[in-house]
Amino acid sequence: MKGRQIVLDHIGQAAAAAYLVDGQLDDLLIDHGDAPRPGAVFRAICDRPIKGQGGMMMRLPDGETAFLRHGKGLRPGQALLVQVTGYSEQGKAVPVTDRVLFKSRYAIVTPGKPGINVSRQITDDDKRDELLVVAHDVFDSPHGLILRSSCDGADETEIADDILAMQSVADAVLADAEGTTPEALTEGDGAHALAWREWTGAADIVTAPGSFETLGVLDQITGLRSPLVPLGEGHMYVERTRALVAVDVNTGNDTSPAAALKANLAACRTLPRSLRLRGLAGQISIDFVSMSKTHRKQVEQSLRAAFRADPVETSLVGWTPMGLFELQRKRERAPFPATLVGDL
Repeated sequence: MKGRQIVLDHIGQAAAAAYLVDGQLDDLLIDHGDAPRPGAVFRAICDRPIKGQGGMMMRLPDGETAFLRHGKGLRPGQALLVQVTGYSEQGKAVPVTDRVLFKSRYAIVTPGKPGINVSRQITDDDKRDELLVVAHDVFDSPHGLILRSSCDGADETEIADDILAMQSVADAVLADAEGTTPEALTEGDGAHALAWREWTGAADIVTAPGSFETLGVLDQITGLRSPLVPLGEGHMYVERTRALVAVDVNTGNDTSPAAALKANLAACRTLPRSLRLRGLAGQISIDFVSMSKTHRKQVEQSLRAAFRADPVETSLVGWTPMGLFELQRKRERAPFPATLVGDL
């Protein structure tokens, strides 16, 4: 099917959202059990500093622990408002930040950073002025406000309502910042709410139960169990180990002089989607097909262009002495839960 679709359904008992482009699965969001969700806000209690790192271990409700990277000036027993920034690896503390944001489809409220700003992606000056008028009319708060790029073309009443809702949430949460015990103040968005918040482009919305099966989404999700990713111009394997994610690019049966470059460029275009669907992050090492050093720059440029459009923050570190290319990717999503496949 041509066009873009957002499909909201369930896998077993877990809510899930799929983003389809011309029938191909392009993004996938799945609720992951009871783990703290990115975006959840807690009143945490400082536990103990991490010497040599400048960080602080924090206590969360239900015996959970969190790690704040920048804990300078904090003391054990102090209460602090923190926000979950990503999923933790098994056996590790939940990563948090003390720079709390309240983010919705159109608006982001930024406590401690006053001022009203419009996304730089909205370049039309008249539109920017119109949005600023809407914001100034309804936003009455010492907090800051950012109007997201999704405001471009949106209904002004919906934008105003969204601003007021986020301002109300921010005020309520900040009012509960003081205390002597850890407490969850917001849960963070689930798969369906996150899809509404982040997938803002024009698309058909499908909410009928069983849509994953009728639209072929389940078959594509099942295919994520395999590390093999066909490229058309060869193939690659994307495999997660405990230390890192390994990507191995191959030309297949093509033995032409241009085979290596074609396979490597195809891998660059496909890699962001392959990592996104599998929820893979952290340190990523890519073993491209052997190529001349003159082609490395072309491959690196293609890789940068591909990740520029990816919603997950990714840093391109560069080439190692052994010819591998390394990435560092933020853990905004949990790895694809293979156990869910049994519910398909």
